[in-house]
Amino acid sequence: MSTTNNTKVVPEAKAALNQMKLEIAGELGMSNYENIDKGNLTARQNGYVGGYMTKKLVEMAERQMAGK
Repeated sequence: MSTTNNTKVVPEAKAALNQMKLEIAGELGMSNYENIDKGNLTARQNGYVGGYMTKKLVEMAERQMAGK
């Protein structure tokens, strides 16, 4: 049996991540994403938001590691 640990490593980043999520959803044409019932969205729509968040976070980390 596996367990999942979803605790935040940096809890202070929660607000910034939520803001990023809303900005990305807006870029993808999902207006009012904060108030939308996510259960009514398709897995693809929800996946796009998470996928683009991950992509941007990796890009940010790569830039930071490269000293840019």
